[in-house]
Amino acid sequence: MRYRYYTADVFTDRIFGGNPLAVFPDARGVPEARMQQVAREFNISETVFVLPPESGAHTRRLRIFTPAAELPFAGHPTVGCAYVLAAIGDVQLAGEETRIVFEEGAGPVPVSIRAAAGRPVFTQLTAPRPPEAGPPPPALADIAAALSLPVADLAGGDWAPQAFSCGNPFLFVPLRDRGVLARARIDHAKWAERIAPYWASSLFIFSRDPERPGADVRARMYPPALGIAEDSATGSAAAAITGYLAARAGTRDGMLRWVIEQGVEMGRPSVLEVEADVRAGKVVAARVGGASVLVTEGTMEIPA
Repeated sequence: MRYRYYTADVFTDRIFGGNPLAVFPDARGVPEARMQQVAREFNISETVFVLPPESGAHTRRLRIFTPAAELPFAGHPTVGCAYVLAAIGDVQLAGEETRIVFEEGAGPVPVSIRAAAGRPVFTQLTAPRPPEAGPPPPALADIAAALSLPVADLAGGDWAPQAFSCGNPFLFVPLRDRGVLARARIDHAKWAERIAPYWASSLFIFSRDPERPGADVRARMYPPALGIAEDSATGSAAAAITGYLAARAGTRDGMLRWVIEQGVEMGRPSVLEVEADVRAGKVVAARVGGASVLVTEGTMEIPA
């Protein structure tokens, strides 16, 4: 049977930037056993299969696959899928802002779609849970070795590595500057030996000297366990990093905002806008948003 799909570039306002995404807007009938095969065929960071919701209070149910695994929650597929469904008319816009809820493995994910002249221009998710801190990270020497860097290139001090998750765990590793960020390379053997067994095996490395005006963080993300060499824009990591950054911001109550630039070293510059609500020094809600653009439309023959 043939199924319609679209691709979009997410967390960018121009084609060939951001993070590519494939969306099947009506995946009813796609055999579950074929979904991973389809994601592997596209061989981009994520592919989304859109299904009817299990609850009448929600908009759609999403199943999200990388080339190697299904994810319980992911940021760029969530905001990108919302954009695609609105752009093709499968989700009706209700003026300047439309609120919907996706069902994902990690729980319900609220999404806000902002529109101008009847077209979606910005989509923003609220993470299904606040950031949760992980266990103590691997040794600095092990993290540095996995990144092909000397230990001195890690920021250290108050900016030591730490893991957080909003449904998808990441190990956040601050580096001295974006020159170090550009030099980092995954050593797959050392990663498999020293990082893969840890609670969060995906490495989100960043520096605090971005190039883009108004940005706060320059980042790269390596998720070898997901079959992705490097990710150009990682919304679930942008939600989770609010736990890391807020703990160092000194704000007890209020809303914090950051802008993350990612994917520059890959030639796919991405911009992720991040917000965190802080109560009594802890993040109680995290939001991530950005622009998207449609790229392709097609059909795929998926055997039963």
